[in-house]
Amino acid sequence: MVGEVVEVRELGKTGLRVSSVGFGASPLGNVFGHITHDEALSSVRRALQLGINLFDTSPYYGGTLSESVLGRCLEASGFPRDSYIVSTKCGRYVEGFDFSADRVTRSIDESLQRLRLDYVDILNCHDIEFAPSLDKIINETIPALQKIKESGKARFIGITGLPLEIFTYVLDRVPPGSVDVILSYCHYGINDTTLQDLIPYLRNKGVGIISASPLSMGLLTETGPPDWHPASAELKSACRAAAVHCKEKGKNISKLSLQYSLANKEIPSVLVGMNSLQQVEENVAAAVELANHGVDSELLLEVEAILEPVKNQTWPSGIQS
Repeated sequence: MVGEVVEVRELGKTGLRVSSVGFGASPLGNVFGHITHDEALSSVRRALQLGINLFDTSPYYGGTLSESVLGRCLEASGFPRDSYIVSTKCGRYVEGFDFSADRVTRSIDESLQRLRLDYVDILNCHDIEFAPSLDKIINETIPALQKIKESGKARFIGITGLPLEIFTYVLDRVPPGSVDVILSYCHYGINDTTLQDLIPYLRNKGVGIISASPLSMGLLTETGPPDWHPASAELKSACRAAAVHCKEKGKNISKLSLQYSLANKEIPSVLVGMNSLQQVEENVAAAVELANHGVDSELLLEVEAILEPVKNQTWPSGIQS
């Protein structure tokens, strides 16, 4: 049983202190198979007990189910509101994308109702590369989010997406302080570290960083990615070989991958999807082991060598986030 808790880190200039391991709540929307309310509640409660305080969701996940389940679980957890940080999103829904000021303004009210909260800590504009243009995000969506922030319904606002260039495009064109946080996914793991190049820029802008999907949407797992995964055959093959290599040495590539991502303290929090007590405890155990003993450097070097031919290879946006 894990006895220690995960460390917390400062998130940009928000003043928020977020757990290094964040709870990705998309699985609570049954997007990876059905889970019961008891399973969801035990996962959320155990995460809180072990120091995980950042919970990330979206109305898109499970067609609003993730938000509803997370809200019920947080309410039933017995933990006070100021002990956890809730991040949700707007602009992407099961029925499609809508980044209009009117839609995102209604969206936060709907999310708060489902989450059973008076406010969220972070409201992210979800996958902004799918907006009709990034200029719409700059000129319409972010000003609307600023009004939501001023109303107190969201403490901070952010933007998310896959292509890293969307962040610099927007942040270079909005007034300083307009965006508090960026959420990037699949760009900081053993196979892809391109987010690292953006960290000095984001720090200079005073923007907090959350990184998601350290397992690269299933590439860095023993079971491998889902059929829809947009990676090239070459990238999938290399990741499969790396996973096999770890298993032959009695190790798990997923644990190594998570620890690799967590080791970069310039990234305050790494979101990991969780839907079971076992997953929560394994992720926290990996973080605690990293803090106490460091990463398995010999195995890491071997895995990096296997992945070197496909290093930083990405894929077109538009499949999953």
